[in-house]
Amino acid sequence: MPHKRTTRLVAVLTLGVALTACTGNTPQSTQGGGNQGGVKVANDEPGKKVVIGFSAPAADHGWMAAITEAAKKEAGKYSDVELKVVEGTNDVNLQISQVETFINDKVDAIVLLPFDGAALTPVALKAMKAGITVINVDRQFDSPFAARSTVLGDNHGMGVSAGMYVCERLKGKTDAVVAEIAGIDSLPLTQERSKGFSEALASCGLKVGNRVAAEFTVESGEKAAANLLQAARKIDAIWNHDDDQGVGVAAAVKNSGRSEFFMVGGAGSANVMREIKADNGPHKATVVYPSTQGADGIRLARLAVQGKSLGDLVEVEVPRQVELYAPVVTKDNVDRYLPTAFES
Repeated sequence: MPHKRTTRLVAVLTLGVALTACTGNTPQSTQGGGNQGGVKVANDEPGKKVVIGFSAPAADHGWMAAITEAAKKEAGKYSDVELKVVEGTNDVNLQISQVETFINDKVDAIVLLPFDGAALTPVALKAMKAGITVINVDRQFDSPFAARSTVLGDNHGMGVSAGMYVCERLKGKTDAVVAEIAGIDSLPLTQERSKGFSEALASCGLKVGNRVAAEFTVESGEKAAANLLQAARKIDAIWNHDDDQGVGVAAAVKNSGRSEFFMVGGAGSANVMREIKADNGPHKATVVYPSTQGADGIRLARLAVQGKSLGDLVEVEVPRQVELYAPVVTKDNVDRYLPTAFES
């Protein structure tokens, strides 16, 4: 969910140890670097044992499933971390109960991706008042006092990155028809993504000509895309907000038999990245919305409880808020991002 940007640190947080600073939503290929998972820094050395409770919504699509799996994998890297994972749920009351149990168990930290940030705020506040370090992931609480640190994706930045890539591909083509397949329009995150996309297109004299909204599911993606393709007889580029619903979008595109446009995905699934790498389909790029956020939360929880800092920062404590970068993945840099991509 979108959030009030109070303290912003834009960073690429991978499953590796190092955190690589970034400077904006520039859709350019990044050379070198890659996943730094094999690198050791001082704050990775074993320290005080940290018991972490982890709760997230039900894994009813690829991105959410990857969130929990990445968190488990990250915790497994540390001999001083004990991770307690509860079953994912889209029942707000059940998730509140799960956090209550963590509080009663006196865990050291809770990493929480709330199904509803506002609804989980009171119990997160309760945990913080009990002396438990809370790390908020992806969907922000209503109170700044409900979490020690927050890890967020950059929804507005996703739109900007997608739009700038489209501008680059359609350079000089002022009559180009750009289409957009959004997620759930009532969600602020969808609104932020669309806002960023429109702003980026405006910078090169383009605008969204045709737009439909889906529901982040395969079925809704196919239906929305079919409606779009029927309504728009000519399209030069399509941005689809979500690669999970993109499975349905791809089916609709295939059924249409049309190939005059290129596509940009959203979130960064492995199946879309493989298509980009093979260069044998309409997808020429996707914009990453990291599924490593849960893993980042585990790492921050461990460091915060142990009183350590991030290895690449001068600051002696972990940041209050981390907003993840929204890079564009193309054929030129896809190998860098495939290792942390999720399966749709």
